[in-house]
Amino acid sequence: MLDIFVLMLTAVLVENFIFYRFMGCCPFLGVSERPDTAIGMGAAVTFVMTLSSAVTYVVYTYILVPFELTYLKTIAFILVIAALVQLIEMFLRRFVPALYGALGIFLPLITTNCAVLGAALQNVDYGYDFVHSVVFGFSAALGFTLAIVIFAGVRQRMFFAKPPRAFRGFPLTLVAAALVAMAFSGFSGFSLGNSAEGFFHF
Repeated sequence: MLDIFVLMLTAVLVENFIFYRFMGCCPFLGVSERPDTAIGMGAAVTFVMTLSSAVTYVVYTYILVPFELTYLKTIAFILVIAALVQLIEMFLRRFVPALYGALGIFLPLITTNCAVLGAALQNVDYGYDFVHSVVFGFSAALGFTLAIVIFAGVRQRMFFAKPPRAFRGFPLTLVAAALVAMAFSGFSGFSLGNSAEGFFHF
């Protein structure tokens, strides 16, 4: 159980997909103006990333490897992610139309969100089994959600700021994102690894 906990902590804080790997920056910057839409995007990404980690593991292990088609893994994984995004898009359009409208173009862009694809590919690269693949995908998505919700709160406070003219709008957003990323870099002092042996070393 300890290795599962370490894996989750690593994916959420130490190697956060936004602030450490710089994956998924497009929805991070585009859908973080309001906390409610940020939470909605985070929930959608969590669903897609967790389920895609499970499905892509099965596809890779039981289809691509036996038939020696591993060179097609990127294409196969994108197709799996696209199908899952289509499912969640239909669900939101039917049952949560307000959130569907708020997410706008960024919802279908989850298909090409490098964070979702990156999690699936890293599961293969790291040689995770099914359980660790699902845990890593879920934890990476939680890290993405944490990052986008925190940044949405920061941007809400920025509405009351009066920056110099040169920093108004998107430049100030980038500066704020850099400052939040610097705060998260403090977790890089932890050496967690994948076993209890490296747990909480500084």
